Amino acid sequence: MPSSNIGTPPQADDVSLSHGLKQRHLSMIALGGVIGAGLFVGSGAGIAAAGPSIVLAYTLSGLLVMLVMRMLGEMSAAYPSSGSFSAHAERAIGPWAGFTAGWSFWVLLCTAVGLEGIGAAKIVSGWLPGTPEWAWVALFMVVFCGANLAAVKNFGEFEFWFAALKVGAITLFLVLGVLAIAGVLPGSDSPGASHLTDFFPNGGEGLVIGLLASVFAYGGLETVTIAAAESEDPVKGVASAVRTAMWRIALFYIGSMAVIVTLVPWDSKEVVEKGPYVATLDTLGIPGAGRLMNVVVLVALLSAMNANIYGSSRIAYSLVERGQGPKVLGRVSGRVPRIAVLASSVFGFVCVLLSYWRPDDVFSWLLNMIGAVILVVWIFIAVSQLRLRSRLQREAPEKLVVRMWMFPWLTWVALAGMATVLVLMAREPDTRVQLYSTGGMTLFLAVVGYAWQKARART
Repeated sequence: MPSSNIGTPPQADDVSLSHGLKQRHLSMIALGGVIGAGLFVGSGAGIAAAGPSIVLAYTLSGLLVMLVMRMLGEMSAAYPSSGSFSAHAERAIGPWAGFTAGWSFWVLLCTAVGLEGIGAAKIVSGWLPGTPEWAWVALFMVVFCGANLAAVKNFGEFEFWFAALKVGAITLFLVLGVLAIAGVLPGSDSPGASHLTDFFPNGGEGLVIGLLASVFAYGGLETVTIAAAESEDPVKGVASAVRTAMWRIALFYIGSMAVIVTLVPWDSKEVVEKGPYVATLDTLGIPGAGRLMNVVVLVALLSAMNANIYGSSRIAYSLVERGQGPKVLGRVSGRVPRIAVLASSVFGFVCVLLSYWRPDDVFSWLLNMIGAVILVVWIFIAVSQLRLRSRLQREAPEKLVVRMWMFPWLTWVALAGMATVLVLMAREPDTRVQLYSTGGMTLFLAVVGYAWQKARART
């Protein structure tokens, strides 16, 4: 049976963890967390496939993400927990659901740490030819694993300054782009709408590829609801982050895509080879701007590594605290789950070896393994919110600090959108493997979670 715990006060349930994250940390994590590595690194392929319609693709997927974040915010403000959606799924559906959602997301984050480390190493190796990529991956892993082992405030400080740099850089990019489009930026001529005339250059198929690329670029927004449990005021932190999600997505994602496709031809090879942001700044002829943007991309990757080590360790800790994992991962030292941090960093260190043995194909192999996990998590969020909202309205309406819009209709709309994305993934050869791999892993975890629940019930 799902546990209710409706009457408990709205405090974080992880009492043995620190509350060392200040409101400024959480605010900047929420602001900078929306500017992820997927935006800087993965958007080029989407633009090459969809052309100017990438703006529509990011708008559609952005609307879906806004609904997901609103649902998650409603539950996380009512029940702050470092387990976030995993704890909500357990409360709403049952222990097997919390087990499946939590451990699948843990696998996603641990794998993403390796992916981001490899991506960051490629950038630095390009600056310093002859230096081995695996050595850079190892260095980054040591730095961020060490930072997360020390204290949660270290994670908060790293993310605060990383996020500040990302926000500053993309804000400057948008300002320069708007000035160039308006024709008032010195040394550049406005292209007007000349690059937008063929809005669907590859038809609906190109839009679909762009839509799939944009969906996965939004992954990682959930971290703020995990971090909120270790903040000074979890309820206020979650509520603030969720309420500002709409304008952050509209400005940073949709706004920057509109600037890029207006200033740079969508079929320019540089969009994929250099990345869309670097290609745009090079087009504007701003000296050194392209190189500076490469630094920002590196920061985005390192920020994602740091956030994913943190998020995966807290998800693992919460699962163990709820009896859904090996107890050793729940040990806390200095108010930090250090064993969970180490366990969550293991795969990143394995990627040091993988990048040494298989440098050419390790990136695509890892991506296929975790491709659709974020959609599985979103589905659990939506189903959990459907069940918990009705229960909250009936038993504890005062906990509804954040409310999902037009409940339950928009929740059902979001579920329909997720189902549509899954169908589109099954149609595309490049994403079909990711869908099947994720489906197999999810089914395996659901079976293990159900068996684990039955075994615990007998003891």
